Amino acid sequence: MSKPGSGNQMWGGRFATGPDAIMEEINASIDFDRKLYAQDIAGSKAHAKMLAQQGIISKKDAKQISVGLDTILSEISSGKFKFSRALEDIHMNIESRLSDLIGEAAGRLHTARSRNDQVATDFRLWVKQTMFALSDNLTQLMKVLTDKAEQHCDTIMPGFTHLQSAQPVTFGHHCLAYVEMFARDKSRVNDAIVRMNECPLGAAALAGTGFDIDRVMVAKELGFSSPTRNSLDSVSDRDFALDLLASASICATHLSRLAEEIVLWSTPQFGFITLSDSFSTGSSIMPQKKNPDAAELVRAKTGRINGSLVALLTVLKGLPLSYSKDMQEDKEAVFDAAESLEVALSAMRGVVGDMAINTQAMRLAAGSGHATATDLADWLVREAGLPFREAHHVTGRVVALAEKQGVILEELTLEQLQSIHPKITNAAYNVLSVENSVASRKSFGGTSPKNVKQQVRYWRKRLK
Repeated sequence: MSKPGSGNQMWGGRFATGPDAIMEEINASIDFDRKLYAQDIAGSKAHAKMLAQQGIISKKDAKQISVGLDTILSEISSGKFKFSRALEDIHMNIESRLSDLIGEAAGRLHTARSRNDQVATDFRLWVKQTMFALSDNLTQLMKVLTDKAEQHCDTIMPGFTHLQSAQPVTFGHHCLAYVEMFARDKSRVNDAIVRMNECPLGAAALAGTGFDIDRVMVAKELGFSSPTRNSLDSVSDRDFALDLLASASICATHLSRLAEEIVLWSTPQFGFITLSDSFSTGSSIMPQKKNPDAAELVRAKTGRINGSLVALLTVLKGLPLSYSKDMQEDKEAVFDAAESLEVALSAMRGVVGDMAINTQAMRLAAGSGHATATDLADWLVREAGLPFREAHHVTGRVVALAEKQGVILEELTLEQLQSIHPKITNAAYNVLSVENSVASRKSFGGTSPKNVKQQVRYWRKRLK
C-alpha cells in the first residue's frame, strides 16, 4: 500500500496519499509510450513558441524551455535518459526532466494545455508519420512486383478458381493483380493521412482554454493543415488510429494471400518457384527440407494485426465523450500492428525479389486440367454459330471424352472431336494451345502478354 502523505506531484493537493502499487502498475504507460518522445518534444516546443508569441509566457522562458527540450531529445536519442515508471508516461517524464534542467520556467510549459490534448497530438503525429512510411513501403513492394511482371509478361501459368485449374494466364498478369491490391492499400493510407491532418493541441482537457492562444500557428509549426474544430472531439477521437489499423489489416490480408500462394508454389507438388536461401529455413531433422518460413510468418502476422484492430474498436465502442483512461490502451495495439506490417512488407519484398520462377513447371501445369475448354466453347460460338449454352454443353462432352481417353484436348483427333459435333474443324486446334489462349485475352484488363506489357508501362509511370 502507498504511504500516507505521499501525494502525487502531477495531481496537486487533491490527493493526500499516493497510489497503491497495483494502481501504479495498471496506470503507468511509460513502458510503451516512450516511443512518442520525439513527437512530444516537438509538440511542446511548438506550444512554448506560441505561448511566447501570444505574450502568455516570456520569450526568455520559451527560449529556456526550447533549449531544455533539445537537451532531453539528445539524452533520449543517445540512450542516456532515465525513465521513471512513477511519473506514469512520456509527458511527465519529459516535464520532470525539464524542471531539473531549467527550474521554474518548466512549470510554465503546461499553460493552456492538458495531457489530454497533448497525447492526442503526439499520437496523431506519430500515426501520420508512420502512415507516410507505410505508403513508401507499399511503393517499394509494388515496384518489385512490377519488375517480376515485366520479366514474365510471356510466362504462362495456370489461373485458378476454387484452387482448381481454370484458364491459362501469364505470371506477369498474376503479379500485377497484387500490384492493383497494394495500390488500393496505398490509396487508403494516403486518404487517411488527409483526414488526420488536423492538430488537437489547444483543445486542453476537453473544453478549450481561456488563454488567448493561436492554434493555427501551432498546427502549422507541427506540419498539420489546420487545428481541429471541436475540443470535445479533439481529445476523445481515436479514429485516426483506427484508420491506420484498418488500412494495416486490409494490407496484411493482401500480403497473406500472396504469402499463401508463395507457400503453395514453393512445394514440390507445384514446383512453380524456388525461394532463395535468404528467405527460407531448414529442418533440424529432415535434411532435404527448405521451408518458406518468411512467407508463413507474413501470413501469421495478419492475425496479430487484425487482432489489434478489433482490440481498439472494442476499447472505443462504449466510451462517452470526452476523454477516458481507457484510451491509454490505444497505443500498444497500434505500435505492434505498425511494426508487424513494416516487417511483413519488407519480408515480402525480399521474398518476391529473390524467388526464381520455374517457367517450365508453370507451362506444363497450365496445359493440365483442360484449361482451354472455354476457348473451344468460344470458338464454337464464334465460328460454328452455336448459342453459348449449347457450345458449353458440347465442350463439356469433349472434355469428358478427353478424360476417358487420358489425353489433353489438343491431343484428340479431328474425328473424335467431330463425333461430338460435326461443325468442329481443324481450325479449332488453333485455340486449344495455352499460348493461343493467353494471346487471345486482349480485352482491357486481360492476361495477354501485350496487355501485361502495357500495364507494366502504366505502373512504371505511376510508381516513379
